[in-house]
Amino acid sequence: MKRILLLFIVLGMVSSAKAQFPMGGGAAKVTVTGRITAVIIDSLTQKPVDYATVSLVKVKDNKSVNGGLTDDKGKIVMQNVVPDEYKLSIGFMGYKTKSVQVKTTPERPDNNIGTIILAPTASNLKEVEISGQKAMVENKIDRMVYNADQDVTVAGGTAGDVMRKVPLLSVDIEGNVTLRGSAVRVLINGKPSGTMANSVADALKMIPAEEIKTVEVITSPSAKYDAEGTGGIINIITKKKTAQGVSGSVNTSVGTRQNNGNVSLNAKKGRLGFTSNIGTQYAIPQDTRVEILNQNYITNRGVLQQGTTKANRWGYNGSAGLDYDINNYNSLSTNVKFNRFENGSDGSLDVRNINAAGDTENYSRYTDNAMVFKNVDWSADYRRTTKKEGEEFALMGQASFGQNVNEFNTVDRLANGNSTTINGDNTGKNNEYTVQADYTYPFSKVTVLETGMKGIFRNIQSKYQDSEQDFDYDQNVGAVYGVISFKLAKKTTVKGGLRAEYTKIGGQSGTELNFDNDYFNLFPSVILSQTLKGNSSVKLSYNKRMSRPSLFFLNPFQNQNDPENKTQGNPGLSPELSDNIELGYSTYIKGSVINASVFYRNTQDVIENVFDPAQKLTSYYNVGTRKSYGANAFASYNIKPKWTVMGNFNLNTYEVDGQESGASTGVKLNYSAFLRSAISFKGGWNTEIFGVYNGPRYTFQGKSGAMQFYGGAVKKEILNKKGTVGINVFNVFARDLHIESVNQSPTFLQSTNIYYPIRSFGINFSYSFGKINYNPTKKKKINNDDQKQGEQQGGMGTGTGQGGL
Repeated sequence: MKRILLLFIVLGMVSSAKAQFPMGGGAAKVTVTGRITAVIIDSLTQKPVDYATVSLVKVKDNKSVNGGLTDDKGKIVMQNVVPDEYKLSIGFMGYKTKSVQVKTTPERPDNNIGTIILAPTASNLKEVEISGQKAMVENKIDRMVYNADQDVTVAGGTAGDVMRKVPLLSVDIEGNVTLRGSAVRVLINGKPSGTMANSVADALKMIPAEEIKTVEVITSPSAKYDAEGTGGIINIITKKKTAQGVSGSVNTSVGTRQNNGNVSLNAKKGRLGFTSNIGTQYAIPQDTRVEILNQNYITNRGVLQQGTTKANRWGYNGSAGLDYDINNYNSLSTNVKFNRFENGSDGSLDVRNINAAGDTENYSRYTDNAMVFKNVDWSADYRRTTKKEGEEFALMGQASFGQNVNEFNTVDRLANGNSTTINGDNTGKNNEYTVQADYTYPFSKVTVLETGMKGIFRNIQSKYQDSEQDFDYDQNVGAVYGVISFKLAKKTTVKGGLRAEYTKIGGQSGTELNFDNDYFNLFPSVILSQTLKGNSSVKLSYNKRMSRPSLFFLNPFQNQNDPENKTQGNPGLSPELSDNIELGYSTYIKGSVINASVFYRNTQDVIENVFDPAQKLTSYYNVGTRKSYGANAFASYNIKPKWTVMGNFNLNTYEVDGQESGASTGVKLNYSAFLRSAISFKGGWNTEIFGVYNGPRYTFQGKSGAMQFYGGAVKKEILNKKGTVGINVFNVFARDLHIESVNQSPTFLQSTNIYYPIRSFGINFSYSFGKINYNPTKKKKINNDDQKQGEQQGGMGTGTGQGGL
C-alpha cells in the first residue's frame, strides 16, 4: 500500500508539472524551427579548431540571434533557429575572421553547412599547432572535472587506469576507488549500474578508456542528488557518437594478466540516433600465496593456514540505445544495459591447528568458490525544452533486474584419511523500479531554480539451500528537492538547496526475524564560491549525506568457504548519516593547475565489518561515530608544451567512537599519493610513467597494510591518427605485491598476508572509424545513488579477490 501511495505522489507531481508546463496539444502553438551545424578546420593543418567563437546574425537587421563555441572536434550546433536569412561569423585568436551566408526555410528548417576553413593570420602562419586546448583539469562550483579525452596516453586502457589519474581519488590494487578515505558512489552518465553495486573494480575494468570523455568528482553534491554517498559522487561521462552516418571504434588490450576488448557501433539519420557497445574482460589466473593466522586468546587456540589460491575472473557487458528528437523542443530516449561477471577462486592450504592443551593437528584444506553477478537495466526518458534558454522538464523511468549467485565448497582432509565437507549456495535477486521528474527554470543567466520528485521501489530476495533461511526485503523511498543558484555579488556565487526523503523498510529473514521500519530525513546543502584575481577561486560548502546499506551488507547468508573466517551480512543495519564541511582553493598559473582543500566529516552509525572470534565470523555493524579531518592537494604543471607532470596527495584522520561498546580506535592517519609524467613527441608518439602509494588503511578493529605500484606506457598514433598501438608495463621489478591485513583486540588476532602476482606486460590497440562528432545536448538521467556500495573483498580469506589488476 505504501508503495502504491508513493507512486501516486510522484504521478501527481508529474500531472501538476504538466499543467504548469504544457507539453503539446492545442493550448500551445510552436513556431517551426530548425538547427544549423558546421565544422571549423584549420586551412594548414586540416585539424579541427576547437573553442572558436561562432555568431549567427540575421541579415535584415544585423542582429545576433544565436551562437556558441565549437567543441573538441570543431563542431558547432545551433538549435531553435527560426527560418530566415543569416550571416554566420567565425572568429578565433590567431585566425582571420570569416563570414558565411546561410538560409533556412519552413520546408527545410535544418541546414548542415559542412566544413568551413579558417586561415591563420600572417603572424601565425609559422605556427602549425593550435593553442587554446581544453585544460586537463577544470574546477567548477561543486565538482572537479578531469577531461580524459585530452589524455592520449589512456588509449588501450580501462576506466580503472583513468581513475588513477583523477585528482582527489585513491585506487587500490584491486581497483576500488575511494575519495578522502571513504567509499563513493560511481555513476555512468549520471545513472547507477547494478554491476557497480556488486563490484566497482570489475565494472571499471570493463569500460574502455577511449570511451570516457570526462570524470566528474563531486565532493559537494547539491540537494538535487540522492543523499547517498558520505564520501561524494564520481560521475563518468562517456563520449556521445550521434553524428549523421555511421561511426564506431574497436579497442583491445592483451597482456600477461589482464585482457580487455570492446566494440562500439553508432548511427544517426535525421533526428533518430542509435548507439551500441559490447565489451569483455578476462584475467589470466595465477597462483597467489596466502598466509592466514587466527589466534583466540580466550580459548588459547591458534590456526595457521598456508598455501596458494588461483582466482578466475571474467565478464562481459553491453548496451544499446535510441534517441529521437520529435522536434526542437521535445525528445525521447531509451537504453538497455546488460552485464555478467564471474569471479571465484580455488586453492589448497596446509592447516596447522593448535588447541589449548598444546596438541597440534595438521591437515589439508581445499577450497572452491564462485560468484556470478548478472544485471539488466532499462530506462526511458522524455525531455522538453522551451525558447527560454535553460528551461527544461524531464520525466524518467527505470527498471533494474539483478541476480547474484554465490557458491562455495570446502573439504578438509585429515591425516587419518577422513574428510569433512562444507558447502552452500545462495541466489539473490534485486529488482528496482524508479520514476523521476525534474524541472529547471532560469530566472536569469545567473539565477536558476531546480526542483523535482522521485520514487524508488526495491525488492531484495535471497534464497539458500535451507529454505527456512530465505531473506525477503522491501525498501521504498520517496523524495522531493529544491535547489537555487544565484549571484550574491559580482564575483560571489551561491548554490543552496534542501532535499526531503522518506524511507519505508519491511521484510523477513528466516522464520523468526521480522523487521519493519521507516524514517524521514532532511538533507540541506549550500555552496559559496568566490572568484579571486588571477584565475583563482575559493569555495566553502556544507551538506548532509546518507548511506543506506545495500544487499552487500544486509544479506544474512553465511559464507563458510573458510571455516575459520566466515562472513555474513546483517539485515538489522541502520543507515549512516554524515555532516560534511569543505573549504577549497583553486588557481591557474602559466600552464599549471593547483587545487587544495581541507574538510571535516562527522558520520553517525558508521557501518564497518567486525570479527567475532567466538563464532569465527565477520559481519557488519553500526560501530559508532566517526570523525575525520583531512586535506587534499592536486597540481598539474606543463614543464614544456608537450611535457606534463601532475601529482595528487590525500590525507585524512580516522577515529571511531563506539558509544554502545565503549570502544574507541583513537586517532589514526590515512594517506595516499600519486605522481605522473607524460611526454608527447613528434610523429604521434606518447609516453608516460606513474607511481602510486597508498598508506595503511585503518578500520574499527585493525588495518590493511600499505601498498605501492608503478607502471609505464608507450603509444604511437597510426592509420592517419584514427588508431593507436602501444605497450604497457606494471611493476616490472617485482612479481608479487605483499599486503598484510590485521584485525585484533585483547581477545584475538586475525592476520592475513597476501602475495599478489602483480608484474605484467601488455600490448594495446584502438581504432575509430566513420565520422565521429559529439552531440552537445545533455540529457537528464535517473541517478539512483542512495545506497552504500560494497567494496571488492580482495585479500580477505582464501575465497575471493586474488585477481588483482
